[in-house]
Amino acid sequence: MGFIAFLILGILAGIIAKLIIPGKQPGGWIITILLGILGAMVGGWIAGLFGADVYENLFSWQAWLAAIGGSLVVLLIYGAIVGRRR
Repeated sequence: MGFIAFLILGILAGIIAKLIIPGKQPGGWIITILLGILGAMVGGWIAGLFGADVYENLFSWQAWLAAIGGSLVVLLIYGAIVGRRR
């Protein structure tokens, strides 16, 4: 998958993850987009540990599942860290 396609997947995964998590999360949409891209990377890395190459095709459900799952994890960790400071 190309770099631009990976960024688009991360952005969309971050937005979907923010909509899935209930309540108000810290950070705006820019933070969500950046964390979504990071989450897509984390999800791909975790899937790679299990032998899956999920980022060959942007439209595969495995790529979306890994990206959204990774984004959920990153957003929850970010919310726990930033929420504690407030």
